[in-house]
Amino acid sequence: MNESSQTSAPLGQPGAGPLSAGPQNAGAKSAGPQNVGASARGVRLRANKLGVVAIAFFAIAAAAPMAAVVGASPVIFSASGPGTPVIYVIAALLVALFSVGYLRMSQHITNACGFVAYIAKGLGNKWATGGAGIAILTYLSLQIGLWSQFGVFAQQLTESLTGLGLPVYFWIVVVMAITTVLTMKGVDASLKVLGVLILGETLVVAALVVSLVAQKGLGIFTFAGFTGENIFGPGLGISLLFAFACFTSFEATVVFAEEAKEPRRTIPRAAYLVIAFIGVFYMVSTWAISGAVGIDGIQAVATDNPSGMIFELAESSAGAWLSIAMQVLVVTSFIAMLLGLSNMFSRYLFALGRAGALPAKLSSVSATGAPSFAGLVNSSAVLAVISAFLLAGADPIATVFTWFVALGTAGFISILLLTSAAVLVYFARSGTRDNLWVTVIAPALSFLAFVVVGYLTLDNYDVLLGGAGGAARWLLLGIPLIFVAGLIRGSQKPAINYAAEIL
Repeated sequence: MNESSQTSAPLGQPGAGPLSAGPQNAGAKSAGPQNVGASARGVRLRANKLGVVAIAFFAIAAAAPMAAVVGASPVIFSASGPGTPVIYVIAALLVALFSVGYLRMSQHITNACGFVAYIAKGLGNKWATGGAGIAILTYLSLQIGLWSQFGVFAQQLTESLTGLGLPVYFWIVVVMAITTVLTMKGVDASLKVLGVLILGETLVVAALVVSLVAQKGLGIFTFAGFTGENIFGPGLGISLLFAFACFTSFEATVVFAEEAKEPRRTIPRAAYLVIAFIGVFYMVSTWAISGAVGIDGIQAVATDNPSGMIFELAESSAGAWLSIAMQVLVVTSFIAMLLGLSNMFSRYLFALGRAGALPAKLSSVSATGAPSFAGLVNSSAVLAVISAFLLAGADPIATVFTWFVALGTAGFISILLLTSAAVLVYFARSGTRDNLWVTVIAPALSFLAFVVVGYLTLDNYDVLLGGAGGAARWLLLGIPLIFVAGLIRGSQKPAINYAAEIL
């Protein structure tokens, strides 16, 4: 679809509606500037493109399972020791608990606004616009931090393998240009790349687990470390936060709903597939690593050598080839993750533009039905912030990565809490009581759980910042400030419409 298609007949006139601006109407003439806001709401992404596995690919890729095993698991090991596999299971179960009511509610919502559409349906547009502000801050922050970390990993890998000492900023710009082009071309191009990268990640972690079992036997899968002291000790708070950070891509399952085949069935299946895959992947891999190192020594090893422990274990169990393969695939895992996030957040911006919360220009789509302009805006915003920090001399890991991923994680927890409240209120107002577990008990437990996780986020925020504190902690104020700004905008612009079904 070309850009002019977003200006078809305004809603309420003959020929207008959710489907009227589809690919078949790509040649529609502009309705004039005065109608852009209204007609943009008739634009939609290309329907019936994605099945269960395709949607799961985007969410799993954005979770970067390989990078998380290498980067996040040592932090959790240092906090919770051999209880780490259970921490991942707890995080997965909490996300699954949230999904019970959330996915039941998805039967009434099918568009790319993600959690924001659910907040609108349950709490109204004013609260949804506040939530939209948090969502924008969350995903921009996550991308800024993760791109900065990727640049460091790419530089280190290239220098160790080839001797080329190209700067961090070079790798960020080059690879971001590639992911932006793939995002703007549409899901078909991205899926081909993601399929290869995710397969590589899964196989190399499987090779590590198999090599550890071959070397040390099935005894590495011991339950001896799953004690209350290890699981519910003083490190539980920070461990849960880092485990939750590995699930921040979960929302992708509903953001892609508009492009799904039979979304009423596809989205719940894809969501539970993502939760199960990520949860099992982290549990099994960390269980094997913990048992291979030794449940009495894993905490000390992770504390002493967090960045190298996984690579050293791979080399000692299977040889240098596995360590090198893992180092390469950590970098490609970042590429898959950033490509998945780019695709997801571009659709978010598209939907917010179509709803009227952001400029309508963001709701333009390409001939392939991709949110091309939103993809370009997303990358430009991320690159602008990274450029400002790096050119000012900020450390790409200690400052950019740490500050922004901590902010993004806190934002994600805030959105989950707000969405949990919206699910509860929606079922209460609609009077839906056909299944109390689905419509009352699970949503209520989910809300309470995220209140606790929200408290843990604030209580452990300095740890998330790596002890940076100071100015970095002030960034946390961005969440309530942008939420309030969204509330005000939502109050002043009642024409915003997130909850319209796009079927």
